Amino acid sequence: MAGFHLPDRFNQFVERESLRPDLNRAARGTVATIVPLILGHLGHLPVEGAYAVLAAQNVATIDVRGAYSLRFALLLAMTAVLSVCAGLGELAGPHLMAALLGMGAVALAGGLWRHLSADYGPSLAISSTFVFAFGLAGHGSPAVAWHHVVAAVAGGLWGVLLQVGLWPFRPQHPLRRTVAESWLALADLFAAMATDDTAPPAVRHQRVTEAEAILGTTIEQTLGSLRGASGPRPGGLGAHLTELTQAAAELAGLVASFNTALEASMERTEFAAIGPAFPPILTALANSSRTVALAVVSRQPAHLATFDVRIRRLTNLLRVLQARGTAQPDPSGVTARLNEIVEQIVRQLPVVGAALRATIDRAHEQAAFSLELFDLETWRLRPLAAALNLSTRADPAVVRYALRSAVLTMLGVAGYKLLHLHHGYWLPFTMMVVLQPDYGATRQKAAQRMAGTLGGSVLASAILWLTLPAWAIMAATAATSAAFLYYLKRNYGIAVVYITLFVVLLTETSGVVHLDFTIERLASTLAGGLLAVVAALVFWPVWERDRFPGILAAAFRSNRDYLLTLTADLSAGRAPSAATQRAQRRAESANSAAFSSLRRMSGDPKNRRDAIERGAALANGNQRLTRILNLLALDLQAGKPPTEDRWLLEFSQRAEAALEALAVAAGPGAGPPDALAALRAALDRIHPETAGAPGDEAARRRAWTGRQIGRAATELSAMLLA
Repeated sequence: MAGFHLPDRFNQFVERESLRPDLNRAARGTVATIVPLILGHLGHLPVEGAYAVLAAQNVATIDVRGAYSLRFALLLAMTAVLSVCAGLGELAGPHLMAALLGMGAVALAGGLWRHLSADYGPSLAISSTFVFAFGLAGHGSPAVAWHHVVAAVAGGLWGVLLQVGLWPFRPQHPLRRTVAESWLALADLFAAMATDDTAPPAVRHQRVTEAEAILGTTIEQTLGSLRGASGPRPGGLGAHLTELTQAAAELAGLVASFNTALEASMERTEFAAIGPAFPPILTALANSSRTVALAVVSRQPAHLATFDVRIRRLTNLLRVLQARGTAQPDPSGVTARLNEIVEQIVRQLPVVGAALRATIDRAHEQAAFSLELFDLETWRLRPLAAALNLSTRADPAVVRYALRSAVLTMLGVAGYKLLHLHHGYWLPFTMMVVLQPDYGATRQKAAQRMAGTLGGSVLASAILWLTLPAWAIMAATAATSAAFLYYLKRNYGIAVVYITLFVVLLTETSGVVHLDFTIERLASTLAGGLLAVVAALVFWPVWERDRFPGILAAAFRSNRDYLLTLTADLSAGRAPSAATQRAQRRAESANSAAFSSLRRMSGDPKNRRDAIERGAALANGNQRLTRILNLLALDLQAGKPPTEDRWLLEFSQRAEAALEALAVAAGPGAGPPDALAALRAALDRIHPETAGAPGDEAARRRAWTGRQIGRAATELSAMLLA
């Protein structure tokens, strides 16, 4: 034992755990659990203790991200949901139809919680289902229902108090927001550099200079705040946030050089060939920077995964710019210098990704999320947007999951009531635990969920048969709660064993244990798990990876058809025809189907999600092409004269060939890479007019249309490169 020092080992353990929430979550959950248990045992809790414990544990252990006011509101909302479910379960207990309708409503609400937040929704969906199902064992007494509501409210508020009490001692959100401000300032600099406008060069130069000054000041203030708040501790959160801020400073230095070379290239005739590539790149750079700001504050794995997709797309756009610059004559060497800087930016992007990943304690988790890349503005980075999905468009996979879970849990409640099972609440509860929105996730985890639940149930029955004293049961309940919360994100199979032990010890210690009760609980668990797996097999019997290529190919071809009909309208100078409008709707519907497919694929096992980032980059490029075509269609509605430019016809022909090649490449019969490279080279040779004479409306319109065609050609080139 020589050289062994317990304090050193303890400090190393604390240092290692400081970036992961597992230990802190387990500690909060243990305190949240043990206090109501002790108060109930001493007779100081005049309500049902199980509801207080369940609400306290679920509220105290959720890792809420975002501003403190938002955290507080979300915790209170969770308390309200659990309290309502506790009361409704008791009231609906003796009435079969009320129990069925109530269970269906709770399950549908679980789908809503999942839609609002992939981070917090699943936990609330499962816990609210169990609380409601547990209450169905009651006799419908309004007084008892009120006691259950009060117990859940008391437990939830106790959990809120535990969360709020720790905030002054863990002020990570202000530090993270400070770092985010540096990345927002960097995004503003990219936005100031945008060239797709009519601002004179002097105005643009002044705008860029002001943005650079603000960025420099913000970065210095951020580094100063980090040094003062976190100290020099290596490997801690402060060190990782400092590295991320320094990555922003290094990228800012490259941006300054990039802007200098950009301004020099604007004055040369060669800029007409590479100019259309700049707006998509600068927009992508600004969106990527804002995504870093969003991810570092929210700490959600989904935002980190979104950043990875953005970087994939951004890299493709930068490579297109390099290829176009290399293909142009460069007697002055300005384009070569621009390409060198672009290469340095490409090499810096993985550095930013690694620094960002180090600040997110759950970066290793699989995140099921929408891979559709929206343009981010400052208002989108508000705390509410960082925590909740406020989109009114629900993912079809989540909708189908909500309907499927509602039907299954209602069947479980019917079996619970019609068979008069004393512990029948295990039937709908197991269904909700096993069932997942995606077939891949359900099939992947079904075995460990069922094995863990059955194993935990057997162990719990053995403990109950020992007829231990009350203090030992309470200690075991608290210990199993802590173990479950600690292993929840580390090893789900182990966590399921402990949560089963916890629930059994919490809900079944008040009565006499009989063998038939144990068999009944095990049978309910097994039946619920098997029904959930069968439903998943029937609902989605194939891997989404096998379906996505066909869906993506259909999206490419829908855009091709839209382009052809729109080009015909442009050439004829007419408003969008009925055929163009139908093609537009089909293109937008196909894009939506592609993103829904990506969302489902993100829930499949890791070995079934290969190349998902590449697929997401292609889908986003295709969607942005649709948006550019929509802009051209809107311009037609003004009744402008026909567009007769030769390059419009050239672009239409080459884009048609490129989209068809992409559709073929998406499937199993992919064409040779040389063919894609040739198509990309043909697109890069399109040089539409992008500057109109002042006061000449026709020239201004040609220039505006030329810029949109240039952007579309850049997006297509990046897609071919991917």
